[in-house]
Amino acid sequence: MEAAFPGMGTIINVVAILLGSVLGLIVGHRLPERVRAVVTDCLGLVTLLIAADAAFAVADPALAQELGRGVPVLVVLGSLLLGGIGGSLLRIEHRIEMMGGALQRYVARRFPASDDGHGARERFVQGWLTTSLLFCVGPLAVLGPIRDGLGLGIDQLALKSSLDGFASLAFASTFGIGVAFSALTVGVFQGAFTVVGMGLGAVLPDAYVAMLTAVGGLLLVGVAFRLLRVRDLPVGDLLPALVVAPPLMALVAALT
Repeated sequence: MEAAFPGMGTIINVVAILLGSVLGLIVGHRLPERVRAVVTDCLGLVTLLIAADAAFAVADPALAQELGRGVPVLVVLGSLLLGGIGGSLLRIEHRIEMMGGALQRYVARRFPASDDGHGARERFVQGWLTTSLLFCVGPLAVLGPIRDGLGLGIDQLALKSSLDGFASLAFASTFGIGVAFSALTVGVFQGAFTVVGMGLGAVLPDAYVAMLTAVGGLLLVGVAFRLLRVRDLPVGDLLPALVVAPPLMALVAALT
């Protein structure tokens, strides 16, 4: 599928998320709390399935060829440790909550919450952070916009848009308007990779995509644990692991 201009695939993705969120908001207000709780559990299980599939990218043959057997797991561990320490020192989770609280207060006048202020803020941040991670983790979120920037078509992003649209509908019915703001996260994240594709003129090596996917998959496990109320992991503090992974992998590859 050819794109009329670079970035068209990401725009379609953003629109799909917004449309799904609006439909979810319309449906969500008509669902009782017990039904929304079941929806959250189902989303947690599906997120865990997606996370497991993404984390399994650590066994990708491209990674074994680049680093050797067993080494990719150590790179993933190092990325999480270094990223988590840095994120904790920077208090990223706390800052995300503050930012989410500010956004929630901004939209509260237009989308009144049915619960107390603290509950509305928590739901907003949970919806925003959860869907932002879900929509930005995986090979489609990286390779799709890069292919778009290279002028190779938007087939991958068209598939991703349909998946994200249905997912945002389900999440918005439970978490509310915060899900719609993940469209902004997706626009910035995928827009950056579109620029990478336009500037570099080459596709990101498969091994590095696999590493980002594996690290992102483990972050999604943390998201799934939060949705299933297993443990409230500070996923926000672990986000720098996605930035640490590529240079750490390059360093290890140079030393081996």
